[in-house]
Amino acid sequence: MNKLWPAVVVIVMLWLSAGAAQPEPITITAVISETSGYRIMADLAAAYMAEHPGVRIVVLPGPARTDDLFAAYALHLERQSGVDIVQLDVIWPGTFISDYLIDLKQYGAGEHLGQHFPAIVKNNVVDGRLIAVPWFTDAGLLYYRTDLLEQYGFAGPPATWDELEEMAATIQAGERAAGNRDFWGFVFQALPYEGLTVNALEWLASAGGGTIISPEGVVTVNNPAAAAMLNRVAGWLGNIAPRAVLGFAEEESRIFWTAGNAAFLRNWPYVYTLANHPTSPVVGKVGVTRLPSLDGEAQVAGLGGWGLGVTSFSAHPEIAAEIVFYFTSHYAQRRRAIEGGFAPTIPALYQDPEVLAASPFFTELLEILAIAVARPSAVSAPNYREVTQAFFQAVHRVLEGQIGAEEALEVLELELTAITGLPSGPP
Repeated sequence: MNKLWPAVVVIVMLWLSAGAAQPEPITITAVISETSGYRIMADLAAAYMAEHPGVRIVVLPGPARTDDLFAAYALHLERQSGVDIVQLDVIWPGTFISDYLIDLKQYGAGEHLGQHFPAIVKNNVVDGRLIAVPWFTDAGLLYYRTDLLEQYGFAGPPATWDELEEMAATIQAGERAAGNRDFWGFVFQALPYEGLTVNALEWLASAGGGTIISPEGVVTVNNPAAAAMLNRVAGWLGNIAPRAVLGFAEEESRIFWTAGNAAFLRNWPYVYTLANHPTSPVVGKVGVTRLPSLDGEAQVAGLGGWGLGVTSFSAHPEIAAEIVFYFTSHYAQRRRAIEGGFAPTIPALYQDPEVLAASPFFTELLEILAIAVARPSAVSAPNYREVTQAFFQAVHRVLEGQIGAEEALEVLELELTAITGLPSGPP
């Protein structure tokens, strides 16, 4: 009996350990916009969990449009409803959302920041607190059908708005004559939302019409160059652009263009990878360049981009922060750039052969980012939400034909000075 005793003890211990409840993994929830690479993020989360069995990452899809995502986050944050990781638009620092995010510098962010563009890191600092780590950057681009430009005798993409109008009208007429009656020259984002603010900012800045509010804090939106450019764009609708763009955000315009229904598209870098997917109707026919300007010299692009932050009510902020550092790392950004076309915030990746093979235009994108124009979110904080809403609603009314640009901008100038308390003046 004594000889059997050790064996009995081992059997009992194995039985007890098998029946004992395993500890529940720590769950971290992230809400990621569907247009920000939600599926790639889910794959990255799976790779992280494979190496960290005590952690469970739940990646939930958020709304595609910036305005809708902001509203969804506002609801989660005000209810403190269990979201650990959120993405932060470049225009959101300084909004109330910043108050609900932890200072990532207190969780070791300093080790990770040196590899990112310093200006983007600086944008994510509010009152000395680092509320987000750079995740990907953006700049407005002009996509075009390389096959159609060649077919209709154009040597390259347009550098001026005059050239774009000529090319768009010529290709549109030719394609319709060939039987594609629903073909259009140019599509962009004109739904009354944040995307229209970016499009209109690009129009104004490209024509010498200022940047809505100058970096020095002057409301400059009411000027002849801005009015002339908005009236010009309004004239595109029904001529080289479908009136349907009044309801287009990023995805609606992307789907329309990649279906083969337009010659030109204004959108963000992520479109390139999707347009060149093997199942895309335009695969192999995708060109990318800078947006046109009035004179071909002052070409600009609206600046965009996102960071990742951790909510102040996360039950495990140190683990959530570590996951943010992983999601924004060289490895993760490289994978997102190759698989999804998301522009890195790490300069070294713009020299990576595989990244450039996946998105050859990234070499030019670095130059475009250098001239990109920021929306006046910093200078108008904490009132930017009111500023952008007043702006895109006014622009939308002009595009709809409800009001002329001159009158709309006069009224808008009064609205913006009242909202911000800033003086008005020329650009």
